[in-house]
This record gives sequence, structure tokens and C-alpha cells, in this order.
Amino acid sequence: MFDADDPILARLRAFALALPGAQEKVSHGRPVWFTTSQFGLYGGHVKGSHGDVSLQRALIFKPDADHRDLLLGDERFVVPAYHGSSGWVAIALDMWEPDWAEVADLLEESFRMTAPPTLVRELDSRG
Repeated sequence: MFDADDPILARLRAFALALPGAQEKVSHGRPVWFTTSQFGLYGGHVKGSHGDVSLQRALIFKPDADHRDLLLGDERFVVPAYHGSSGWVAIALDMWEPDWAEVADLLEESFRMTAPPTLVRELDSRG
């Protein structure tokens, strides 16, 4: 369900695995980044009717609830199937030129929402 040589995946992987305690596994045919809970997924399916939106090369992440509402007001962000009902959001990285600093921030926000406090403190101590 994904190309191991995909440059978008490689960039996401580098961001994700640089976070404290982060690991990667393949679940349901897709790369998933996690500590004790998952904080990012690569690829998925869109929920509802969003025209030509494909999530085959998307980051699925869990933002803060207030930030989620703001993100969903931006056409780049959609509610993914399966994870959307739990507050997760997706951004298709092959439909627009990604702002990689923004993508890294979104992944870090998701990490902060799901990681144990000790790992969040470790991230904070990095400066």
C-alpha cells in the first residue's frame, strides 16, 4: 500500500523517528509511528465526499481539539476514515507543495497529544 522509496515517506519518517522514543511499524499495510500510542500514519482513506482528495500519500495526525477545528477550515485538511471520529486529521502531501516546517510541527503536536509525559519532557529539554 506504499512505496518504501517514496521521498515524502522518507521525509516524514525522518521527522517522526527524531522524536524521543519514536518507533515505526507497518500496520494494515501502512507505516505507523508510535511511542506507547500511535502519533502518525502515512496514507489512508478519506471520510465522506471530498472529490478528488487522495490520502495515499498523506500524513494522518492527532491535533489539539481547538487546532483541529481551525485546520478543518483549510482545504488542505480532511477528516480521514477510521481515525477521524477520534479527532485525527489528514493532509494530502502530494496535492500541494508541502510546507515541511508546518508538517514537522503537526507531527510534533500529534506526538505531544499521544506520548507519555516523560517523552514530552525529553522533547522539551532538547530546546
